[in-house]
Amino acid sequence: MTTIPLVDLKAAHAEVAEEVETGFKRVIADTAFVGGAEVAAFEEEYASFSGVPHCVGVANGTDALELALRAVGVGANSEVILPANTFVATAEAVARAGAQPVLVDCDPDTYLMDVEATLAEVTSRTAAVLPVHLYGQLAPVERLHDALVGSGVRIVEDAAQCQGATRHGAAAGVGGIAATSFYPGKNLGAYGDAGAVVTADAELADVVRKLSNHGGVRKYEHEVVGFNSRLDGLQAVVLRAKLDRLAAWNAARRAAAARYDELLDGLDVVRPVTLDGNEHVWHLYVVRIPGEPARRDRVLARLNAAGIGAGIHYPVPVHLTAAFAHLGYGAGSFPHAEAAAAQILSLPLYPQITPAQQEAVVRELAIALAEPSSKLSGRG
Repeated sequence: MTTIPLVDLKAAHAEVAEEVETGFKRVIADTAFVGGAEVAAFEEEYASFSGVPHCVGVANGTDALELALRAVGVGANSEVILPANTFVATAEAVARAGAQPVLVDCDPDTYLMDVEATLAEVTSRTAAVLPVHLYGQLAPVERLHDALVGSGVRIVEDAAQCQGATRHGAAAGVGGIAATSFYPGKNLGAYGDAGAVVTADAELADVVRKLSNHGGVRKYEHEVVGFNSRLDGLQAVVLRAKLDRLAAWNAARRAAAARYDELLDGLDVVRPVTLDGNEHVWHLYVVRIPGEPARRDRVLARLNAAGIGAGIHYPVPVHLTAAFAHLGYGAGSFPHAEAAAAQILSLPLYPQITPAQQEAVVRELAIALAEPSSKLSGRG
């Protein structure tokens, strides 16, 4: 039973349904299923929205990140530094590009990449640094740029969660290259997998376009060994319809986040922190439940049982997953990331959420926080 979902995709679809249906008919009539006019239009529109001259649509966000890494020269015998507290796809993209992931801890308040820890890991093998713009706000990329200028180390931004967010007025990719995901639950979500690379560098955009299209931009001309990772016309229709509404939807998310801030005042939770200079777009509203991990888990179970679609983003840091155990990091390697993973809880947040729904979420959360451990776990 879920009465208030974590993300309400049905509500978003209701706003664009007619426009999407019309666009689908247009694509089908033109048989422009891969690439085509809709994709070209979306790339131009998303580039403009992001404040960069170039956007290349691809099949998904993980591909986008790998393609961006490869475009800047990441490959075998190189290292890429990234935060331990991210979705596993960030590390997967590095590994798929042939490089070695080097993990660092996060800031304990914002959960964004720890800049000092990152710079301490830079060596002669470091090809790139990969900051993750987590939960809807940008990492302090300008500090990385300032410290790494002239070093040859490239910055590739994981912008999967921050469509529309800015830092000091600039969006992800403005100063270099960024990859984003249009997975359905994102602020700008497709009706399936989709992604894009945005960049201010025409040469990088050209490389990404070639790599994503079997190594060339013209049929049967293959300049390099590439991939099949292209945005299709039907997804472009959806993304164009939603992009027209994204600024308003992000404003609604900010209003909902501010409402949560007020409603949660006085409860035994740690509310999220926005880094100075950031315009947050609240992909997720993530609180911390103080105490042992079992307490957070009991609170989550209580909310879910009451029909509240809360979740955890992310319950296991990259270094503690089986997939990346070979990196050699153990428990205790990144204490801030591990502590956060044990306590974080994502509350329902989407543009169409109502004040009454948020009040219901917080009411159930207050009950769960106040209940003794035995009752929360179903005993007694």
